[in-house]
Formats: sequence, structure tokens, C-alpha cells
Amino acid sequence: MAGVRFDPVGPLRGAITPPPDKSISHRAALFGAMSDVPVTIHNYLIADDTLSTLDALRSLGAGVDQQAEGLVIRGVGLHQAIEATGGSLYVGNAGTLLRLLPGWLAGQGRGFWTLDGDQSIQRRPVDRIVEPLRAMGARIEARDDRLTPLTVHGSQLHGAEHVLPVASAQVKSCLLIAGMLADGETTITEPSRSRDHTERILRRARVPFERFGATVKVREVDELELEDLTVPGDPSSAAFLIAAACVVPSSRLLVEGVGLNWTRTGFLRIAARMGAVIVGELEEPPQTEAEVPESEPIGDLDVAAAALEGTVVEPEEIPLAIDELPLVALLGACAEGETIVRGAEELRWKESDRIAGVVEGLAGLGVDIEATDDGFAVRGGTIRGGVIDSRGDHRLAMLGAIAGLASSEGVVVEGMDAATVSYPSFAEDLATLVA
Repeated sequence: MAGVRFDPVGPLRGAITPPPDKSISHRAALFGAMSDVPVTIHNYLIADDTLSTLDALRSLGAGVDQQAEGLVIRGVGLHQAIEATGGSLYVGNAGTLLRLLPGWLAGQGRGFWTLDGDQSIQRRPVDRIVEPLRAMGARIEARDDRLTPLTVHGSQLHGAEHVLPVASAQVKSCLLIAGMLADGETTITEPSRSRDHTERILRRARVPFERFGATVKVREVDELELEDLTVPGDPSSAAFLIAAACVVPSSRLLVEGVGLNWTRTGFLRIAARMGAVIVGELEEPPQTEAEVPESEPIGDLDVAAAALEGTVVEPEEIPLAIDELPLVALLGACAEGETIVRGAEELRWKESDRIAGVVEGLAGLGVDIEATDDGFAVRGGTIRGGVIDSRGDHRLAMLGAIAGLASSEGVVVEGMDAATVSYPSFAEDLATLVA
């Protein structure tokens, strides 16, 4: 696909509703497939990644029907109910599917399945789910013991205690799913809290589990008591529009129907600290360590451009802003002073090496930015413009587009079609906001 050009614009104005949340859509469909009764998902994201999840679930025997009231998943049940013994499952570019689905497959007690995906997925390590699942009795084979193709054999799982070296909602979710199939109790402890969408669905499905700070415990269950689920607007997709309103002078934007789960609004808190004007009722962290809500908070955000100042993003902030860190670099490029991100090694294992992609991409546009071992440092000034390669990464593609709006000469994004992974209408939505 030829490069797509994004030129500097005047203020952005208007109201926009972001696409449905990708992380929650994946989980809603997967838990629907594990249920014994049909589950209707309202506002499911239709994008490349989430369609890969639906294709995989169909291959495993689940029914998937789009009806007027929403997407209906007719599940096969939690235990030993999957049809595709010996099946091959193509996950495309969906890292969430790659890391969550093995937790279910590993506990089936029979059969085997091989998971593989596109070139990006084939570079993403899976050892952080392979090793803890093996500790629970799973039989798993991976290329070089850490890469796809990943073959999972159904086995009898046993509860185990896991201490994760890196806070990861995907790894935690995989182990929580496996824990529902394992005898005994499964405990997962993270170094800090990560996204809690899976825990909220577990609470809604009446799964017996406990949370104490960054530790969660789950026990075996026979079935899920899951009702309908509603997917809010994706705060990670909305973040690109919010960042645009922050860096294009005189902009004013209303973002409607966005998810405001406190484990997803780390970027908003960082942006506000830098001086961004973002008004809305963000969810506060729970009053007690054990509290886990059943629902996802949804609300509106009023965003206006303002003078920005550099900041330091510390390691404990990373898990709750992991997907939006490229935008922190963009805000830093438009801010007074220096912005430093620390403790973000996880970015090197996303759809691309996002530290390298962000640094090389923005440097090519004239931004004063350099990589560090665990993040980057950017010094505010101007974004001249030029060409940026998305590297097949949807978030780098959208980053380049927003950089173009705030640049002096415009930006050509090579591989802009990567945005369809999470936000198929991104370019069209952005165009509606140009005054």
C-alpha cells in the first residue's frame, strides 16, 4: 500500500465515539465460548484482531452470530467440550488471543492444537505463558521453546503459585483461565497491578476468586454463569484522538462513550500531569484491595489543547499506560523540557519493537529523541515532518498520522493499513474533526 500523507491542520473540533475496546472484545468472546448458555456481546469490535478471535472460536466449535441485539456467542462449555482435536488455529496479529487461548486449551484433558500467526506474531515470545502453564502440568511445545508455532496438548492441570516478573494482563488472564480448569487453587502475583478486565468478567460470571493488591487467587469451577456483556469505547484508540487534541493548537474535542476503567487511564493521568486539559469522571482505584467491580465504567471526556511540560514516567506507571506510551513520546516532542519514560522494556515485545519504532520514527521527523535500555528520552521542540514506517504496527501507524497533524511539513505514513488491526475507521474519524 502506498504511503498516506497527513498534513498540518488547524484546530480539531467536534465529538467522536471511539471504536469498541479491543482488549475487552477479545475477552468477552472467549468467555462467551467457554459458557454453557448463549452470551450476547453488545458493541463488539469488528477489526482484524478481534475477527481472528471469532474465527478461532468457530474452529473450536462455538457458534458466532451477528444479530440485531448484538454478537451472540453460543459456547461449548468450559471443560472437555472443544471439537477441533488436532486443529490448527491462525491468530493473525492478535497477541491477546495467542496468550489467553492456551490457558483454556491446556486444561481440556484431551486433544491438541497448534497456534500460529503472521510475521509479527512469529517474533513475539510466548515463554511467559509456556513456563507457568507447564508448572501447572500443561504439555506445550514452542519453536525454540519461546516462539510460535505453539502446540498445546489438553492435560489435567493442577493449581500452582505464580510470581510474574513483569506485570502483564495477558499472562495473568491466561493463568486465571487455566486456574478455572485446574484442581486446587491457583495464585498469581504481579509486581504491580495490570488491567483488570478479566477479573471483572470473572466476578460477573460468579467465578470464585479473591484479590489482595497485586495478587489474585482462583479455584476450579464447573461452569460459567455469564450474562450479556457490553463493550465500552476503547481508551487506547481514543488516546490517539485525545493526543491530537492536545498537540494541535486551539483544538477542542468531546470523546463520547469511552471506557474509564482506572487500570486503562494511565495515559490520561500522565497527559494531565504534563498540562493537558482533560475533563471527565475517571474511575478511582478501589477503596479496598479485595474490591473488584462487575462492570466497566463508561463516560465522556472533554479535551482541549494547552501548553505542555515534560515529565518522567516511572516504572510503576508503565502497566497502566503500556499501549499509549508512544503517545507520551509525541506529547513530549511538543512539550517544554524533557520527557523520560523508564521501565518500559515490555514495549520491545509488542507488534514491533515499539521503543525502536517510536525513536527511529520520530527522530526521522526531526524530533530530538533517543532510546534507552528500558524506554526513551525526548526533548521538546518541533516536529518537522517526513516519512515514518509503521513496521506493520497499528499504534505506530496512528502515531505517525497524529504527528503529521502537529508537524510543520506533513508526514507520510508507510503501512497506514496496519491501523485496521484495532481502529478500521481511524483516518475517516480523524478527518471529521478537522475544522
